[in-house]
Amino acid sequence: MSKSFRAAALAVAVLFSSAGPSAIPAFAHGTKAGALEIDHPWSRATPGGARVAGGYLAVVNTGSEADRLVSATAEIAGRTEIHEMAMKDSIMTMRHLPDGVAVPAGGKVEFKPGSYHLMFMDLKRPLKQGESFAGTLTFEKAGTVEVEFAVEALGASGSAHH
Repeated sequence: MSKSFRAAALAVAVLFSSAGPSAIPAFAHGTKAGALEIDHPWSRATPGGARVAGGYLAVVNTGSEADRLVSATAEIAGRTEIHEMAMKDSIMTMRHLPDGVAVPAGGKVEFKPGSYHLMFMDLKRPLKQGESFAGTLTFEKAGTVEVEFAVEALGASGSAHH
């Protein structure tokens, strides 16, 4: 996908982001890798001095075999881990998932605030709303997929895109 097409698609997504999910074209910000569809990789803007950020997206498996996200990278981070956040006994917990996350056949896994997410650590610079950065997702079967993360507002929920 050319940079100018990606920029135009991102501009359309930003323009319609407050209009609700049906206003955003399906091609606005996604990638395919075999039977996997990666939808809207995004992150939040960070305040100056922040050393970590979260990465979010959805993975839809249209195939008949399960796959697994086993690792990720991002150009803006020294390292990236796959994490899960959950409530346990009224306490929010977060844990690293070194074995990754399964993507069931015919299923969908959402990486979103308060759930599965990518943890970008040792940030090389603050993330600013409106910019984007490159990353890779590595799946057991589908292999390595290049993605572009859009940086949304500091308090964004990403809900307008899913």
